[in-house]
Amino acid sequence: MTVLNGPTAPPDLADKYRRYLSKGRAALGEMFGGDVEVSAEGAWLRTASGRSLLNCGGYGVFLMGARHPRVVAEVTRQLNTNPIASRLLLEPEQAKAAEALVGIAPAGLERVFFAGSGAEVVEAAIKLARAQGKRHLISMVNGYHGKTTGALSLTARDLFQAPFRPLLPDVTHVPFGDTDALEIALRARPGEACVVVEPVQGEAGVVVPPASYLPEVRRLCDEHGALFVLDEIQTGMGRLGRWWGADLVGVTPDVLLVGKGLSGGVVPVSALVATPAAFAPFDKDPFIHTSTFSGNPLAMAAAQGAITAITEDGLIARTAELGELITSRLTEINASVFGDRVLPVRGPGLLIGVEFTVPGTAGDLLIELLSAGVIANHSLNSPSVLRLTPPAVLTDTDLLVLFDAYETAARAAAR
Repeated sequence: MTVLNGPTAPPDLADKYRRYLSKGRAALGEMFGGDVEVSAEGAWLRTASGRSLLNCGGYGVFLMGARHPRVVAEVTRQLNTNPIASRLLLEPEQAKAAEALVGIAPAGLERVFFAGSGAEVVEAAIKLARAQGKRHLISMVNGYHGKTTGALSLTARDLFQAPFRPLLPDVTHVPFGDTDALEIALRARPGEACVVVEPVQGEAGVVVPPASYLPEVRRLCDEHGALFVLDEIQTGMGRLGRWWGADLVGVTPDVLLVGKGLSGGVVPVSALVATPAAFAPFDKDPFIHTSTFSGNPLAMAAAQGAITAITEDGLIARTAELGELITSRLTEINASVFGDRVLPVRGPGLLIGVEFTVPGTAGDLLIELLSAGVIANHSLNSPSVLRLTPPAVLTDTDLLVLFDAYETAARAAAR
């Protein structure tokens, strides 16, 4: 395993992390060489030591790269006029952002609640379900929905839950892709359940269900009177080569959760998009669920810029094209370097998972990739899987850099 070192961060930065933020976070930064990112544009970021790194990480945020000109222009305009609203008066940017988001959402989803993070809209979905008597939550084993208390109750991993129990009551976890288990759970709670599921499990290591899975989840929710919440916080906004994972299989949930890519990589923002029937409790009383910074004009400008940029630049089609190219080339490299120590590369679009059969290989490859000039991600619920979430703005030259770096890193990790 390569040890990353060299003149990098201001000498006291790690000490400030240890003193004011987190000792663990400081140690993690030092494990990855102690370098510091100082600027970013497009697919690349620069560090304090002068390195240029190809950013194929970011946990799905940077579909359009960093500081996309359209998003930056929208945010700058808003920053210079009205970045944070009074919330007493109506404000146009929130209405325009909602209209734009409904315009790309699956047909029938017509009401929007904005927030600042993915976990916040998961919490909003839980409250929306409870307000309609859907008090029993059903999520999937190895699913990931965030770490606030309600969201963590759905995030079915003991490592994250154990220090904080008791969490929400009345939560059932069933295996992802297993509609028989889901039907049993729904049958036990007729008219009282809320099902929360991802179209592709990202943090579980890019687990792709059968094409029939989500349509069957939709059917079962209808049959047993359950609310169907589709968590597309990571998969939505084009990441899978379509606007939504729902589009890949032709389903419409009652509630769609959006995040990450909606920010345009500039200002954090998330959203809950629902049918009028599912949204009814929030429609009736605007104070039943609120947040000070919900729908703030600066974030709304970023969301509008993101939707426009993806549309104008043709990034949905580009994502599908790049996903096929990258998956194919990584498969060739893996076969040459790792042999039977690696499983087939998986994932639609630019949510790509590489799973190893030898413990520790994914972590070694993550570090070797950084040494070779590429940022990737680990998978929180599956340490054996390296995850790549490249931007759709990669050029042909960027692809060559990625493939050369991956092969160099793979050979180092294999040793």
